[in-house]
Amino acid sequence: MEPSKPTIVLVHGAVEDSSLWTHGVIQGLQRDGYPVKVFSNPLRGPAVDAAYLRSLLDTIEGPVILVAHAYGGAVITQAGDDDPKVKGLIYAGSPMPGVGESANDCLYRFPGGDFASSANLIPYTLPDGTSGTNILIKADKYGDLLAADVPESVLALMIATQRPIDSAALSEPLTSAAWTSKPSWQIRPLLDPVIPQEEFKFEAERAHSHVIELNSSHAIPVTFPDVVIDVIKQAARAVAS
Repeated sequence: MEPSKPTIVLVHGAVEDSSLWTHGVIQGLQRDGYPVKVFSNPLRGPAVDAAYLRSLLDTIEGPVILVAHAYGGAVITQAGDDDPKVKGLIYAGSPMPGVGESANDCLYRFPGGDFASSANLIPYTLPDGTSGTNILIKADKYGDLLAADVPESVLALMIATQRPIDSAALSEPLTSAAWTSKPSWQIRPLLDPVIPQEEFKFEAERAHSHVIELNSSHAIPVTFPDVVIDVIKQAARAVAS
């Protein structure tokens, strides 16, 4: 009897929403019989976001593969460590921080990454009167930074549906790292100006990840959904064996 397919949990990154996965990834997985859950990432910081993700994982029976884009990589790294249901991790243009490291450490460990110059900083006030800062990406910078190979009509939707990430989320260090004990796959976008190529290579070597290289911008789930699906299938076969 063929083993049941793992549930695929999709986790978006900063300044995104769950519609990132609707450009073919969700439909392709469902067509191939995979149960799919799409996590609406709060974008408040790895501790909070991972806690919410764990609450979703608690509702799932059977094996799980976590798939992340961008900042979502920090969240699955934190959330997937102590859940035995999580069998594999896929990082699609995502950072893979270690314990004590933040997403910012992955952006700036090596020269070449440029995120801050495109950021629009938006102050906000919490109920207790303290203040914080949200980040969105300037509309005129979004395409070059995050989606250089995305059609104009789709790019306009991505800009319009931005969700703010708390700037503190990018500097919050992780307290656990699932890739140290679980297999990982890195889909590496060779045309990504956000994360330096040296960082992608450093992270993959450190985690002993399976690496798939793409001539893609940062927006891998939008530009190469079929590749994301193929890598998910590879991971599913690997963790089932």
